[in-house]
Amino acid sequence: MNFQLKKIDNYRYEIPKTGNMNVSGIIYASENTIKKVLEDKAVQQVYNVATMPGIEKVSLAMPDVHWGYGFPIGGVAAFRFSDGVISPGGIGYDINCGVRLLRTNITKQETKPFIEKLILSLFQNIPSGVGATGKIHLSAEEVKKVLKKGAKWAIEKGYGSKEDLEFTEENGCMESADSETVSRRALERGREQLGTLGAGNHFLEIQFVEQIYDSEIAKQFGLFEEQVTILIHTGSRGLGYQVCDDYIKILQQAVQKYSISLPDRQLVCAPIDSLEGKKYFSAMSAAANYAWANRQIITHWVRESVFETLNKSPKEIGLEQIYDVAHNIGKIEEYDEKKYMVHRKGATRALPKGDKNVPQFYKEAGQPVLVPG
Repeated sequence: MNFQLKKIDNYRYEIPKTGNMNVSGIIYASENTIKKVLEDKAVQQVYNVATMPGIEKVSLAMPDVHWGYGFPIGGVAAFRFSDGVISPGGIGYDINCGVRLLRTNITKQETKPFIEKLILSLFQNIPSGVGATGKIHLSAEEVKKVLKKGAKWAIEKGYGSKEDLEFTEENGCMESADSETVSRRALERGREQLGTLGAGNHFLEIQFVEQIYDSEIAKQFGLFEEQVTILIHTGSRGLGYQVCDDYIKILQQAVQKYSISLPDRQLVCAPIDSLEGKKYFSAMSAAANYAWANRQIITHWVRESVFETLNKSPKEIGLEQIYDVAHNIGKIEEYDEKKYMVHRKGATRALPKGDKNVPQFYKEAGQPVLVPG
């Protein structure tokens, strides 16, 4: 389909409501980047999402939007509880793929002499690669506890401190999780993968602050130029992938059961309040908790590696958590006293200053928004 995009301003382009669309689509892009977006089929996916039942206001695409499974990666859509749906394609296979940023008290220059040794230590401590298994081996019953408690499970086991939870989205645990909605196969896949990075676009990176644009907010985040930071980018590993795979099959049947008409079979979904919709949301929440536990354990091993390699105390080095946020997740959120199921796929929540869900520490700055490169 050829789309005639309407330019709203320098950074927004509209797909006007047409055909089967229930709402319009908006793509955030500049004049340069919109050309790249149009080369990809992602615009078609933004259109497809706009045709889904119960979508509210607009089908959104972020500046890095590209082709994905069903929904585009970089897609955001909110669905009304009254007549809307929940779709695994709007959350992704890697449930709660997300990022966690740690800051240090040391500079790039101070770290340079140790960098090779530090990379080797991190590589040895934190397994990575396709199908990688970690140092933690759990029973299926213990995996269920991880699915219920999330990052809190890791803290209870000695991996990090309660302060980390304060700076994690949802405090590292979605209460809507139910391990009984997760298949035996998913539990099996989760038994040996806690504390592992995985493959694909996941990474653990030693970084430094190159440039600061807002010194006041940087100060509130505890950041300064030339400062060393560490970014962890991973998700729920094989367990999350299996949850998505399982429910795509279940929801294929739900589409027929509830007579939902879709332009693409990859958009399989179920009414939010249906039995199938509720079970998927509970299983997705459980996988999200697994991902938060995973990043928490990796954080602990990062700290151990850095303290040991640089031979300095935690007080000297720091390694406090700035924030941990998901970019593949579905959340129940309220706006204007109405409930929505918000799908974010390759897109990060960005709460303003003063929002009740922002940690007290960031009330004047707003939530740190972390975008992995």
